[in-house]
Parts: sequence; C-alpha cells; structure tokens
Amino acid sequence: MNILCLDIGNTHTHHGVLSGGRTLASGQLATASGSEANALAELIKSYQRQLGLDGIAFCSVVPRATEALRPLLDLNALPVWHLRHDACPGLAIHYPCPAEIGQDRLANCIGAQTLHGAPAVVIDMGTAVTFDILTDKGYEGGVIAPGLGIMTRYLHEQTALLPQLDPADLLVSTGIGKSTLDGMRLGCTVGFAGMMDALLSTVLEQLTQWGVPQPAIFATGGTAGALPKSWQNRILWEPDITLLGLETAFYRSRA
Repeated sequence: MNILCLDIGNTHTHHGVLSGGRTLASGQLATASGSEANALAELIKSYQRQLGLDGIAFCSVVPRATEALRPLLDLNALPVWHLRHDACPGLAIHYPCPAEIGQDRLANCIGAQTLHGAPAVVIDMGTAVTFDILTDKGYEGGVIAPGLGIMTRYLHEQTALLPQLDPADLLVSTGIGKSTLDGMRLGCTVGFAGMMDALLSTVLEQLTQWGVPQPAIFATGGTAGALPKSWQNRILWEPDITLLGLETAFYRSRA
C-alpha cells in the first residue's frame, strides 16, 4: 500500500509517500504561504498520478491548515487517518494532559516504536526544538525549546542594529568574533549546541533516575546539522521518522 503522509508544521508541511516503511518520494511546502490548500491539492493529484495512493495519514499543529485540508480529503475516495492524542493506536500516553501534546510529537514516538521500540528519545529540530521520550509505559513527555531559526530571527527583530542571519550560513572558523555577523553566528551556533547538549543530558539523567535503560536517540528536522559534533556517534539521523509514525498509525487504525 502507498500511503501519503502529511506532517503539517508551523513553517513547512513535510510530505511523503511511504510503502511498508520505505519512503518512495518526499518533500516539503510552505505552510504559512496562504495558498497551501491549492498546493496540497496539486500535491495529492501529483502523487496519485505518479505513484497511486491507497490512503492518507496526517498530523497538524496548525488548526487553520487542518481546516483547509479537510475539504481536499473529502474530494478523494481514499481512507484518511488523522493522528491525534485521542486517536493514537498502539501508543499509550503516560502524560497528565494528552490534548496538549503536538500531533507531530506523537507521530515521532510511533516512528521510534517502529524503528527501535522503547526506550527512545526523538529530537525534532524545526521552528521549535522538541525532545520526546518513549518508555515501555508509552509517551512520557519531553522538552520544548526555541529552534535555531527563532534564535537567528530574534536578535534582528528585537534590536535596532543587528542584521538578519541566515540559519544556513552560521559556520565560523574562530572562537572570537571579529565582526558583528561573526559574533552573532558564534552566539547562535555555540549557544544552540550547548543548549542541546544540556537538554539531552538532563533528559538522560532523569531516565536514569527512573531506572530506564539507555535509550536510542533519534534526530530529525531541518537544522540537525547544528547538533554538537560529539553527538555524531550517539544519535540516529532519521529525516522521515514523523512520516513513518504516520504510516504506522494508519496501518494500526485499520488492523
């Protein structure tokens, strides 16, 4: 079966067609463009024409985009699964207020279940950085922090003289900035890496206190290149883990 999976985020909608855990095609489009409904309609038509679709699974953290998507889904004679906290087959939620959990974060944990099982930590580096923790009890909770894009924009938006930084152009070759731009680049990259390292250490320390064995650590999202270099041998890069979680949820919903 070819399942179209849609992860509707604040900035981008990550999409892909998966079959048995294998990504046949994927990409992204802008969520906040104002014309995402038309773009999604063309996307569905294109995937249907090129690959053939047997179903659609989606999650969303943007209510406006969710409402724009619903009429498009009604036009297609395909089974649809909307992953939510109250429609999350196979993932127990060990969390006081399940409705607060982003749907993409639940998809990430189902993806981790599919790839590894529990325990696992999924680090998703989008507009916000999220850490989500999976144990044998299910979804435990996590961490939410500003993403690299937010950090680079904030300095420009909240000051009179500091320029806008490009998140894709933050590398510097020195530990002391010799220009305003280099100083800002250092502040963002080194500060971001330090934040990430501290957050992961805190999460792992808590899991140890709970008696949870060493988890698998997955990373996904558009700014994973800014992760600390020391992490290269300790994390698993899975760019489509959210889509994989959606595909698994779709199959579980029909079992």
